[in-house]
Amino acid sequence: MHKKRGTTTPESVAGSQGTTREVLLGPADGMPNFFLRKFRMAPGTGMPLHSNDVEHEQYVLAGRARIRVGEEVHEVGPGDALYIPAGALHDYQTLGAEPFEFLCVVPNRPDRVRFAEGAGC
Repeated sequence: MHKKRGTTTPESVAGSQGTTREVLLGPADGMPNFFLRKFRMAPGTGMPLHSNDVEHEQYVLAGRARIRVGEEVHEVGPGDALYIPAGALHDYQTLGAEPFEFLCVVPNRPDRVRFAEGAGC
């Protein structure tokens, strides 16, 4: 399987402002086990505190962000990798003047996003 740059379309992420997601590879491409997604967050934005039913493995491509996972806070930048366990509360806040971009791999299983009380945009 090979996809050329520009053949996927970014979509706005519900519950956030300034965040888009592209599915680079997934079940529609014949991938049986995982989704490979690319996220982009505009400077000064992020995603509110939430949890997912599935784990996330992430790799930062560009920009910087502060990511809270449970009680831990991580400042990440290009080349950093992060694991977010299924069910863990987590949020994102971009840092600096450039967009924050990362790859995110998740299992091909049903997932539900649950925003923490008072969170959301």
